[in-house]
Amino acid sequence: MPETRSNRKVLVLPGDGIGPEIMREVLRVIEFFDRRHIASFEVTQGLVGGAAYDASGVPLTDETMAQAMASDAVLFGSVGGPKWEILPFELRPERGLLRLRKDMDLFANLRPAVVFDALADASALKRDLVAGLDLMIVRELTGGIYFGEPRGVETLPDGSRRGINTEVYTEAEIERVVRAGFDLARKRQRRLCEVDKANVMESGGLWREIAEEVHADYPDVELSFMYADNCAMQLVRNPKQFDVIVTSNLFGDILSDCAAMLTGSLGMLPSASLGAADSSGRRKALYEPVHGSAPDIAGKGVANPLASILSFAMMLRYSFDMAAEADLVEDAVRRALAAGARTADIRQQGAAPVSTRVMGDTILAELAAAA
Repeated sequence: MPETRSNRKVLVLPGDGIGPEIMREVLRVIEFFDRRHIASFEVTQGLVGGAAYDASGVPLTDETMAQAMASDAVLFGSVGGPKWEILPFELRPERGLLRLRKDMDLFANLRPAVVFDALADASALKRDLVAGLDLMIVRELTGGIYFGEPRGVETLPDGSRRGINTEVYTEAEIERVVRAGFDLARKRQRRLCEVDKANVMESGGLWREIAEEVHADYPDVELSFMYADNCAMQLVRNPKQFDVIVTSNLFGDILSDCAAMLTGSLGMLPSASLGAADSSGRRKALYEPVHGSAPDIAGKGVANPLASILSFAMMLRYSFDMAAEADLVEDAVRRALAAGARTADIRQQGAAPVSTRVMGDTILAELAAAA
């Protein structure tokens, strides 16, 4: 595969918990790509989350934010842990990630749920329900109840407290993420399901109206609607009925974790958060595993690095238009699993799990055999 571009700026933010361990394996894959002249990247590293707070007193510095804005892509590990739970809300590690998403305007969160053949029996569902599963959830990421105003906790005249969060969406916010869903569906099985609670929420009704309007530009894509509670049920009843699901921030957060467990482990699932393309076609983007910081296993060398490695594959595909190179990484993961490599979270009963490092070694060996 010929080298096509050398100036690919990537900011790596390992974060907290198992983040540094899994990101170490991704960096080894990046180094392999450079060593084999497949692709080279200009990699810089920074702090985010609790690690940033310990070093600078904030979960993300302005300098690191500026680095992210100047990068072609950000590779993110994980943030958070018990150490920082006593901090004020605005200083908690998770606020660093939320600032990245908001300031970079990463409005479309792509969360694929793919069941590799070798892991079909690792799912909590029967094999025939999940074998061959390949669905994509597109979650709106910068609006909705996580960012809406007013918000907070207020004290009422009688001394009791009331918590307030506001679900609010503009027409433009809905349209751009729905359009992103249609664009993805057009490249897949041409089926898009818009998920909401239009039966009880006015904002959900607006989602449906906008989806119908945008559908006029995509007559080749089948559009359907589903309430969020029914969608959760259908994901565990008949998940292969879905191709692309597009939904709000809150429902996307919940449904994507539900879909994640169809694959057998959160440790297998990557994600991409994308902004709008500029006049040159460049879009800001952040790639991260769906799983969290897993502080209970941090530092033990047992975390599954595959979600982060697959997030790197998504970066190749969506930020650098390197589909063949993305396939190379994904196929290496597929072959490693088929050969029986398993970290603790996906191990078969009676089988000995491999370490984070050994899983990384296995992926590198598969890449070397195919490259």
